[in-house]
Amino acid sequence: MTNPIIGFIGLGIMGRPMAGHLLNAGYSLVVLDKNPVPVSELVALGAKSANSPREVAAQSAIIITMLPDSPDVETVALGENGIIEGAKTGNVHIDMSSIAPASAVKMAKALGEKGVRCLDAPVSGGQVGAQNAALSIMVGGDSDLFDMMLPIFQVLGKTVTHCGAHGAGQIVKACNQIQVALNIAGMCEALVLGAKAGVDPAVIIQVLSGGYAQNRVMDVRGPKVIKGDFQPGFKSRFHFKDLNIILKTGSDFDVSLPVTTTVHKLFAELLDSGGGDLDHTGLITVLEKMANHEARLHIDK
Repeated sequence: MTNPIIGFIGLGIMGRPMAGHLLNAGYSLVVLDKNPVPVSELVALGAKSANSPREVAAQSAIIITMLPDSPDVETVALGENGIIEGAKTGNVHIDMSSIAPASAVKMAKALGEKGVRCLDAPVSGGQVGAQNAALSIMVGGDSDLFDMMLPIFQVLGKTVTHCGAHGAGQIVKACNQIQVALNIAGMCEALVLGAKAGVDPAVIIQVLSGGYAQNRVMDVRGPKVIKGDFQPGFKSRFHFKDLNIILKTGSDFDVSLPVTTTVHKLFAELLDSGGGDLDHTGLITVLEKMANHEARLHIDK
């Protein structure tokens, strides 16, 4: 059986390796991005390029979007020369961006009226997870469509979960981003306190990683943080965007999120200081400034 043609829109830090995995798995791709470099790279590997989301949709059975924020996805899906103008009855739109749950529901309704079936399928795992095809993928939408698209998801990730109806994938991603943000803030506070009290931050990481405080953030980013390595696996400005979505979603459902609200303010300070393109663990620089103490062994200038 011939694999369906997939359109892939959004070839950034995560979209580019994800599209590459699909090509390697034998899928034909039609790709689009504002940056010509990843487009050229994928064309050299056998993909076709398109000039608009409408053109991508017209040439594809399945359209995947991997874009920064809700307005970007809504414009690509529903705007002028958007997916909705080129899609046909029976097409599938899978949005793997992290956006507001309400936007996911809105797009599913609008595209559904044109006969396009939709899944919201945000991911966790950052750049490393995308490069290693080891993403965690949380999917909202009809369960039968999820089952049909599962082979595609399995090319991209190791953990693929159907979370419920339209928007449920984005709700679970919001929950994920709460936990990650709080883990980052907790690790950074612990390092700053311990280091200012005179303990080697490498020792702190070693000890905490062997007990109940152990977490994935510490395992992956802790050694980099204490070396002052903030090359982004996931940029701070994107996590701040996610926290904005989380607080809005909390308001929509009348759920108080006091700890998330505090961490949101810390991320706002990081962005105000020019740290938006740092890895989200760059949050430690805000806490160091507050404590008037650098908790890192080496700071890259």
